Amino acid sequence: MELTPEEKKVLEGAEGRAAATGMKILVALGKIYGGRRSIPVRSAQIAGVSYANLGPAGLKFLSRLAEDGRVKVTTTLNPAGMDLENRERLGIPEEFARKQEEVIRAYERMGIIPTCTCTPYFVGNLPRFGEHVAWSESSAVTFANSVIGARTNREGGPSALAAALVGKTPDYGLHRTENRKPDLAFRVEARLETAADFGALGYVVGNRARGRIPYLRGVEDPSVDQLKSFSASVVTYGSKPLFHMEGVTPEAALYAPPEETVTVTSRDLAEAYTALNDEVREIEFVSLGCPHASIEEIAEIAQLLSGERVKEGVTLWIATARATKSLSDAAGYTETIERAGGVFA
Repeated sequence: MELTPEEKKVLEGAEGRAAATGMKILVALGKIYGGRRSIPVRSAQIAGVSYANLGPAGLKFLSRLAEDGRVKVTTTLNPAGMDLENRERLGIPEEFARKQEEVIRAYERMGIIPTCTCTPYFVGNLPRFGEHVAWSESSAVTFANSVIGARTNREGGPSALAAALVGKTPDYGLHRTENRKPDLAFRVEARLETAADFGALGYVVGNRARGRIPYLRGVEDPSVDQLKSFSASVVTYGSKPLFHMEGVTPEAALYAPPEETVTVTSRDLAEAYTALNDEVREIEFVSLGCPHASIEEIAEIAQLLSGERVKEGVTLWIATARATKSLSDAAGYTETIERAGGVFA
């Protein structure tokens, strides 16, 4: 990868050990994926936050970077392994909690905002159309590329952190216009009403696309939460972290629909629900908010629970960003949900 004189100095340690480590990671990625140069990024979203994933080695790595590392762009965190303010009520073991808090403090010393959410676009990390970013949460990456029209590869936690420390990323993959062209068209004839329907649609499209970029027609006026659900599902089941949807994706109008077309019917959605749903007789635990629940979704949950009570023996968790939880508190939704027996996680 061709480095500028300034980048060479960073690699040699002129801006400290952490920045040099970040540049080494980026140079290695550039060599692997054919990125000949680096490009500036405007923000980063870092996965690899839960101590359950990082373990002692990951915590040691972060602690060393935090000695002199400071991020150069707005940088937010994916969810941690626990609610940082409600761990006792959720029954988190003391030793795990202590290690998780050390992880968060290491990130904070680097100037990273501990949002701890998989929906950074709801809490202030909202790029503009065409901006290059370095995000590492798969549903957020897909949302950023496809709904916002920003440009990012699906980074790993270390590479997103490296980009944050340097302020750049290698120019390859979905940062390049020629790699964002759709490969397979989908004509959606199924009726879509709920976020769950969009999750089922993502299952169908992801499985059919299998590594290709889909182009969707026939989806009428989807909500942000429905697009969030589709973004999470389609990338989980096999598509690249980018789709083009007529009337939604800013770039969709730049491309003619690919000739190869798959029609999605209500029967396809029904089959997706059958494949996704297990037979359940007794429900003991319900978790809502993956990706993290928006304030609109929390409002809907509160409305459904108003005057009701969670059945004895059933645990209900609502996962959301701390900033969104604050909005819920102010609107009175939290009180309604907790009075019914729900718990925010």
